[in-house]
Amino acid sequence: MKEMPYPTVAEDELSISAAADAPIALPAMLGHETSVLLMRMFRDARVLEQEERGDLIAQLKSAVELEPRLPELRVLLGMALCVDLQAQEALEQLRESARQAPDCFIARLKFGELLMRLRICSQAAEETHKAAQLACNPVQSDLARRQAAAIRTMLREGIERGGYQGLLGRVVPLLRRKSKQNDAAPVLVESR
Repeated sequence: MKEMPYPTVAEDELSISAAADAPIALPAMLGHETSVLLMRMFRDARVLEQEERGDLIAQLKSAVELEPRLPELRVLLGMALCVDLQAQEALEQLRESARQAPDCFIARLKFGELLMRLRICSQAAEETHKAAQLACNPVQSDLARRQAAAIRTMLREGIERGGYQGLLGRVVPLLRRKSKQNDAAPVLVESR
């Protein structure tokens, strides 16, 4: 059986594959400037300046308005919003892309990743599992497997949404012990 070569991302080309035989070339639809910003964002998101992130988000929003049926555009918009630290709007875009195209690997994987980063681990595990079932090549399978492993580690170590809960859970019993010790101390009362 002849193996199919995996697509590579060139400098001027970006493709997100919903299925192994149907890559969607996004730069032709988004324009050169948007493609360059996307490539820079994928290489290292920290190099984009605030105004560049704003431009990228605006361009992706207008593309989503023009082509609302392409879930991959919503995924890219969600990723750009994450880079700009707009988590709530990113969550809405990625949730909509997963709802719009339930069989889209990248929509499920990125929605699961954002849920994982927001420490909503049970939902993240579900979305990542769905993405793993949709994986159609070894690279996609490996991405889903690694993300699922990270989520299992977070669940095992007790990292769940709420942040300070673990710290407060350890400090409050110590404070209670001190107050009980103070209650048990003898009280000296002056008599006349």
